[in-house]
Amino acid sequence: MLFYKRFFFLIALLVFSLTIKSQPLFVVDNIILQTIETELKIENLDTSQTYFLSSSNSKEIIEIRNTVNYSKIISLEETKTFTLSSKEEDYEITINPIPIWASILPPLIAILLALVFKEVISSILIGIFSGAFIMEVYNESILNAFLNAFMRSIDTYLIDSLNNKGHLSIILFSLLIGGMVGVISKNGGMQGVVNRIAKRANNAKNGQLATWLLGVAIFFDDYANTLVVGNTMRPVTDRLKISREKLAYIVDSTAAPMAAIAFITTWIGAELAYIESGINSIEGLNVGVYATFISSLAYSFYPILALIFILILIYTGRDFGPMYKAEKKARAEGVRPTHYDAIEEMEEFETDVSIKPKAYNAIIPLIIVIVGTVAGLLFTGYESSVWADTSISLGRKLSTTIGNADSYLALLWSSLAGLVMAIILSVFQKLLSLDKTMHSAINGFKTMLPAIIILVLAWALALVIEEMHTADFITSLLSDSISPYLIPAFTFVLAAVVAFSTGSSWGTMAIIYPLMLPTAWHLSQVNGVDFETSLSIFNNVVACVLAGAVLGDHCSPISDTTILSSLASSCDHISHVKTQMPYALTVGFVALLFGTLPSAFGMPFILNLFLSTAVLYFIVKYFGKKVENLT
Repeated sequence: MLFYKRFFFLIALLVFSLTIKSQPLFVVDNIILQTIETELKIENLDTSQTYFLSSSNSKEIIEIRNTVNYSKIISLEETKTFTLSSKEEDYEITINPIPIWASILPPLIAILLALVFKEVISSILIGIFSGAFIMEVYNESILNAFLNAFMRSIDTYLIDSLNNKGHLSIILFSLLIGGMVGVISKNGGMQGVVNRIAKRANNAKNGQLATWLLGVAIFFDDYANTLVVGNTMRPVTDRLKISREKLAYIVDSTAAPMAAIAFITTWIGAELAYIESGINSIEGLNVGVYATFISSLAYSFYPILALIFILILIYTGRDFGPMYKAEKKARAEGVRPTHYDAIEEMEEFETDVSIKPKAYNAIIPLIIVIVGTVAGLLFTGYESSVWADTSISLGRKLSTTIGNADSYLALLWSSLAGLVMAIILSVFQKLLSLDKTMHSAINGFKTMLPAIIILVLAWALALVIEEMHTADFITSLLSDSISPYLIPAFTFVLAAVVAFSTGSSWGTMAIIYPLMLPTAWHLSQVNGVDFETSLSIFNNVVACVLAGAVLGDHCSPISDTTILSSLASSCDHISHVKTQMPYALTVGFVALLFGTLPSAFGMPFILNLFLSTAVLYFIVKYFGKKVENLT
């Protein structure tokens, strides 16, 4: 009897539930910012009814019929109430958008705190939390917003920053490089390199020049450049009393500039893709993407001048600003370990006195990393159709192959191969036991922990910045109508500001290229500029996006490459930013005034480059001071 009662109860409940009509439901994103387009969805509509959608402060009324779901793109300037009316009932939703200016606060807070308190980890954490709090407080009470922001900081942004194959690849690559450095430091290979270079690099000038040459040689990837050059040259520059700040500057200012302008790099694929999308969006512009990239190099003043400026500093023996103080102190007192110093603080990395230092124990693994990375890029990017096409030049085939390559796989394979080779050389020559070798590798992993922590935090802050549309706000703030001849200079400054605020040159390229390439061409055509001049301005803008992104990246304390340069050189991060920023801004200012602006009005590249170099030389000679005991 009980069974039948339950059975009839379930049947009655089912029939009753079928008679209930689901009510229309408004669905919007949790985070809505002023002026940023978002989608307003209405679900569970009754197809037998006619609905009317209206909003406060608007006379527009939209009729909706014969559909279950409806969506509309909206962009709000202020709080607005949407009303859905039918014969039976009215439904409302009030949306309170976040002021778009608030999107600049998280990176600004992180940058200011890092500069004021000279501590980057807590600064970035506060930047992440502030962004999460701003996004929550417009939908919740202050207490709930505080608690939700605290939880989202770790369970959303920090976790999502790790939930990325590229980010995990960089972490693993950093660990493997650190492990290789640990082994070659313990087995005497690093000391052998130091002894070899010391024969030629017998003073600070030659030591800096050797660092610059190595940075230029490892041109194919900025991460590989930073980690290999910083870790390899640090013992040499320490011995020659070159400050860690100067080492970090040379490492940082050769890495991205070389990767940005070289023909075969891990950057080329993204660059060509962005340029191609810009060309395709412009009607009547039928030019090759690779030809555009080659033509744009004649306007890439900042990356080229950044490399030249280092040589001017080296050969004049002069520095200015905070860098001069750092160099003067290093010459007088030597290089002292800091809390960022990893290898020198650990006795496990000191070569045993019984081991004879041999340079090839370090050189062979390093060559394997370099050659292996190039081979990995060629392998992962190879396409038979490209190489079978006889109409394509060898240079373009190589560039296309590298552009299609998976740089993360190439770096992982080569770094693992380098570590394995270092282990093999140590064990088979009986320099170290297998246990000591693996212990040295693990200690090498530990040295990269500070870098990994800061990188993860920087990536998390980048997610906050992306979610809050910070770059859109900066772009809308600055993008007023200007003369087409000033567009390249404007683009350079805009890209630098966005890269400085976001800490990402790649992210800046992804944002600015689609915006400025069509803008440059449209403004040129509207103002009656002829085709050749318009194309010249267009190529200039292509270069200025990249150049400005690199400049902003060099100045930003939350940039991953700036952070990596600090850690690879065992330099206090804030000290690196403070000493590098005046140099980067000097080169950027000269590149803008004596390179980008004149070139937009038709001045030849060679003349611009000569003039810019002369101005930089004059600045160093006039404002720089000779560092004692340099030669």
